[in-house]
Amino acid sequence: MNFIRRHLFSYLTIVVAVCVAVVFCANLYTSAVSMADAAEAPVTVVIDAGHGGEDGGAVSRDGVHESRLNLEIALRLDDLLHLLGQETRMIRREDVAVYTAGAETIAEKKVSDLKNRVSIVNGVPNALLVSIHQNMFEDARYDGAQVFYAPSAGSRELAEALQAQLALSLDPDNHRAVKPAETVYLMKNISCTGILVECGFLSNAAECAKLCTAAYQKQLSIVLAGSVTEYIRKADTNEI
Repeated sequence: MNFIRRHLFSYLTIVVAVCVAVVFCANLYTSAVSMADAAEAPVTVVIDAGHGGEDGGAVSRDGVHESRLNLEIALRLDDLLHLLGQETRMIRREDVAVYTAGAETIAEKKVSDLKNRVSIVNGVPNALLVSIHQNMFEDARYDGAQVFYAPSAGSRELAEALQAQLALSLDPDNHRAVKPAETVYLMKNISCTGILVECGFLSNAAECAKLCTAAYQKQLSIVLAGSVTEYIRKADTNEI
């Protein structure tokens, strides 16, 4: 009995240490499994049709709203990616904003909309973001698509590949270079690979007219889908 009393504290210490070690190992195993599952999860392309609802985005001189064109191109891209067997997630499928109920002023709705878009993207396992937009400038002579990229890994590589394909397939005279999306809230706050595509200038009458046609929207979507799926293939085979 005296022996047990003298060594009871030591025994209890050992038992507690063993229990802590078991819990730690269990947590470590769970984390490892979760990481492995995330790594094995297929890439989901999150397609963001910029603006929507009360926020029409840029507007051409003849009244074409950016939000409508963004949605048309986004829906076409979604269809093409599905045909190619690619998992997708659309942030919006209608002409609506994605702000949370309760936001009242335009400013509140805008902030809520942006935060919700970030939340949607970051909530998708193994996501890749493609955000569709249209450009606008006070000088109507400027035209041409341009790709911007998030600070996250792989974003610049995807942007450069897409920019090259846009020039090669649709506009050989387009010598625009990719740029970091340094001031875009959505792009700054996502954790996955992401690009923002300014498909053209609504301020340029000829380009705006082209962007409004189903034929050119299809061409844009084909280049987008091809570039994104090729990037995913190369990433899967460690070619990037």
